[in-house]
Amino acid sequence: MNEILHASIPMEDDNQEINLRPQLLNEFLGQRSVKENLSVFIEAARNRKESLDHLFLIGPPGLGKTTLAQITAHELQADFKVTSAPALDKPKDLAGILSTITERTVFFIDEIHRLKPAIEEMLYIAMEDYELDWVIGQGAAARTVRIPLPKFTLVGATTKAGMVSSPLISRFGIVQRFNFYSPEELSAIIHRSASIMNIQVDDDAALLMAECSRGTPRVANRVLRRVRDFAQVLGSGRITKTITETGLNRLEIDNLGLEKYDREILLSIIDNFAGGPVGAETLAISIGESIDTLEDYYEPYLIQCGLLQRTPRGRVVTDKAYEHLGRQSKLKQTERLLF
Repeated sequence: MNEILHASIPMEDDNQEINLRPQLLNEFLGQRSVKENLSVFIEAARNRKESLDHLFLIGPPGLGKTTLAQITAHELQADFKVTSAPALDKPKDLAGILSTITERTVFFIDEIHRLKPAIEEMLYIAMEDYELDWVIGQGAAARTVRIPLPKFTLVGATTKAGMVSSPLISRFGIVQRFNFYSPEELSAIIHRSASIMNIQVDDDAALLMAECSRGTPRVANRVLRRVRDFAQVLGSGRITKTITETGLNRLEIDNLGLEKYDREILLSIIDNFAGGPVGAETLAISIGESIDTLEDYYEPYLIQCGLLQRTPRGRVVTDKAYEHLGRQSKLKQTERLLF
């Protein structure tokens, strides 16, 4: 697998990713509808000197949900607290955070679909009534005490909206869905990142990198950093289209932005399962990957490209995938046998 562009990021790249994040809404590129709506809601809350309604962000990884949560806090001039649902193991973990927040704090929970039921129920009351239910004592002497909380804004982010319970979703006043970025939007992001990193990038090189970045800014920035290395060692330091093509070939990224593992997924379905259908668990085992990574990282882009379909019976490779990989589809194979 191409380790450079996979979901696990080296520490150096992780730090650079943080440095490239915009701090203000007008610096945030792409997601025009989300940005325009949120700017209105933030300005209205700021004018009323109130906390913003709870905000629910939906979309695949790497599209800017965490960045937008940070920007929201910055625009509101409020404190920002961040955690992820798996880190909240017991109700006392959530209580510990909520007991330290101040008025209008923006509290961000990533992967909110993974909250445990007991923690989710505690969160209901905190979001709706701005109170914290806490049990004092044990056994027959136990009693519940409600502790008032300052009005805060919860920002929940998820890659799997269908796994979030209806009672939790209904408590969010603002729901925004992120879409994959266009090549033009990613090209603008690459130019902005290159400027921050003091890299010279030709327009055609930026567009080529954008087209191979899976519609995702996080991937675009990683591709930029790796191509910069090739430009520095094999060229003059300036990122040209020729250097970009060399770098992408060395990274095994094709003209659709597919990485080595993307192609292995498609080829596994074609060679081992006659093009499908095949279940997600079986497919994950066949390629040695977890189901979560398969469904969250690889499949959304393959489906968006029209190379893979999800059906009630399982995953099916499309004719477009056969053509892209230089293979004959089942239909053409049948026609050749008949004639």
